Amino acid sequence: MKIPPRRALLQPLPIAALVLAGAAATLAGAWTFQSLGVAPCELCLKQRIPYYAALPLTAAATVLARMGRLAAARVLLALLAAIFAGGALIGAYHAGVEWKFWPGPTDCTGAFVKPASMEEFQRQLRTMRVVRCDEASLRILGLSLAGWNVLVSAGLALLAGIGAASAKRG
Repeated sequence: MKIPPRRALLQPLPIAALVLAGAAATLAGAWTFQSLGVAPCELCLKQRIPYYAALPLTAAATVLARMGRLAAARVLLALLAAIFAGGALIGAYHAGVEWKFWPGPTDCTGAFVKPASMEEFQRQLRTMRVVRCDEASLRILGLSLAGWNVLVSAGLALLAGIGAASAKRG
């Protein structure tokens, strides 16, 4: 049975390939900004974890879908939807920290404490993180990179969810 062209795009294989491409492009973008001097904070690095987990899972879902093992591809796509939904939550938490809606981790946020002595200053240099989680290092169209991560992760979660549901129909 031939799948109509519009429905063919909603099948597991193209969706898994799109999620794989989106995750890889997002990581490549993060690494590019980092190579250009936009240093990631602790929360930025944590936001990358779902993408690192997603790469082998989306590759596996793509291979399984290509082999016609749609039930297994559907399971992986459902797992990917959950992973990216979690990634969107991490991004929303970080964006909220940047907007001062709530406090962030104490080791990368809060007020700078001026050292009392040179020894204290040297100790702070050895132990203090320079990149702050509560200050956006870059905003694009009004959104920080954490804010953009919310949108990208939510979009990838939705896409993976659609792929998981469409696999049931063939």
